[in-house]
Amino acid sequence: MRRSILNSLLIAGTVISVSACKPKKAIVVAPPAATEVKTDNTKAEALASLNSKQLKFNTLSLKAKATLDIAGNSNEVTMNFRIKDKEIIWVSITALGGAYEPARAIITPDSIKVMNRAKSEYLSKPFSYIYNFTNKQVNFNTLQAMLTGNAMGEFLTPESNLKQENGVWVVTGSKESLDYRLLFNTLLKVEETNLNDSKSGQALKVTYSDYQDLNESLFPSALKINTLSGMKKINIDLKFVKIDGNVPLEFPFKVPNSYKLVK
Repeated sequence: MRRSILNSLLIAGTVISVSACKPKKAIVVAPPAATEVKTDNTKAEALASLNSKQLKFNTLSLKAKATLDIAGNSNEVTMNFRIKDKEIIWVSITALGGAYEPARAIITPDSIKVMNRAKSEYLSKPFSYIYNFTNKQVNFNTLQAMLTGNAMGEFLTPESNLKQENGVWVVTGSKESLDYRLLFNTLLKVEETNLNDSKSGQALKVTYSDYQDLNESLFPSALKINTLSGMKKINIDLKFVKIDGNVPLEFPFKVPNSYKLVK
């Protein structure tokens, strides 16, 4: 039962793999790293530059064609995300060309709710329920940053280590049992995030590419997520085919009376 719920949660929260569809907007190409790198930046100046490139928004409406691989079990789906900054992540998963919606979820800083239409079941738990499957340093803002191509803000602080490697910034450090490494590109956008918890045997790698202009900033239209928890591997590739910022949104989530609550 826990595996079934975890699969639904992962699908609802970040799910997804690659589509042949090309984004409508032009891709912003990162320039090559300079052969001579300025080294007199203060740490505060460098962090300010990286933070200034974070995507700012009130709402986001996203659509992705996707494939999710959980332990070798692959499924192709369409994902629709609606995000209200720091408040709500709403996800609808559809299949068969949109004719069937097997799952819908809504995640807030306090709660996680998932409807499994295939089994007429629903899950309603506090956000802390996710800690059964991941490090306790993962919070709502971490999940939002992962989906929107932002660097996880709790790591862009003076407590982190900051240096340049091959002409780009790298942020590293530890937070309790979690080790983190953020690699940036020459656009000052995060290109790769690595989180590792050796004590629990959990690891997360997220890579971003194909940035587009959005809200006077940049948004990645290609996203890859690789997770390891014990012996369980999940590989996710995601390409967004529709990206809209600061549009009016609704977040419908009504559980039918006939659905069974999963304990």
